[in-house]
Amino acid sequence: MMLPSDRRVLQVLVVDDSAVVREVMQRILAADDSFVVTTAADPLIAARKMATSRPDVIVLDLAMPHMDGLSFLRKVMAQDPIPVVICSVMTQGAADVAFQALVEGAVDIVTKPQLGVRGFLEESVTLLVDTLRAAAAATLPRRTTVGVVARRPHQRLPSPVLAKRRTDAVVAVGASTGGTEALSVLLGALPEDAPSVVVVQHMPAGFTGPFARRLDALCAISVKEAQDGDYVLRGQALIAPGNRHVTVAREGAHWRVRVVEGALVSRHRPSVDVLFRSVAQAVGRSAIGVLLTGMGRDGADGLRAMKERGAWTLAQDEATCVVFGMPKEAIAAGGVDDVVPLARIAPMILDRLGTTEK
Repeated sequence: MMLPSDRRVLQVLVVDDSAVVREVMQRILAADDSFVVTTAADPLIAARKMATSRPDVIVLDLAMPHMDGLSFLRKVMAQDPIPVVICSVMTQGAADVAFQALVEGAVDIVTKPQLGVRGFLEESVTLLVDTLRAAAAATLPRRTTVGVVARRPHQRLPSPVLAKRRTDAVVAVGASTGGTEALSVLLGALPEDAPSVVVVQHMPAGFTGPFARRLDALCAISVKEAQDGDYVLRGQALIAPGNRHVTVAREGAHWRVRVVEGALVSRHRPSVDVLFRSVAQAVGRSAIGVLLTGMGRDGADGLRAMKERGAWTLAQDEATCVVFGMPKEAIAAGGVDDVVPLARIAPMILDRLGTTEK
């Protein structure tokens, strides 16, 4: 059977000490003729198999015998970077390790429940397939050390002062695969008096809080996980919580965010389209829309809506994307004013708004 060019046959290596997980993964993925699945009960077995046949993508558990998943990930990223999707049960401690895996090069995370793993995997075929295809399309550098953004020395404003800092512009940002690193670069380049930022990064519940705290420690601006009713303020970025949509609404002289439940939109929750459409409606020409690296087309329609309402819209260029899917779809939909390398996005925003680094 001939497959479309974007449905090439992918070699998938599942590394998990659970026989149930290996069996179910092999069965449900093998039902799709665009996957060939190999399994390994631990990283040592996986390494031996990889020596004879290099996979396109690895599905990796974290807690395993002989070598833990994070240590194996570090070896893969340093020696021969292969896209890795973490698939693990997320207790609190495991969630911290999984987030560290994202920092150290993992492309995405699929969370397994502590109970009912078989049923969960069987019901989540679409999620798994989309995640694996996105991961396999990723462009990864060899990593010898973890890249970080150097934090700029500054004195944080006390919250009563911060609360008085009205914003005259709202920067809405959407990202997916590869977005954790891209957001570190973008937000890390903003000075303390930068315009307000609201972000949707596709990420499971439980990870956006640690992600926001990491960015807060690296950036001159304040970064926090959004809570319902938060004001949209200068010098602050709000990150949409995992599994919740975020919208922006006008309230008197201010904008505030709403954190809401709801159906999947563009196959995601939080959805970039939901954020962008709300910003188009509430902020209009005072907004800037930025679409970063990611698989799929979430954000394409919302960015076009922002442009139609007079906002300035940017997309990350292909050369600096881990996956060029979302920006490419937005460009094709006619919603992008400028296509920009990642490192140039923050300076262009600051120049556009007349904000200079301090």
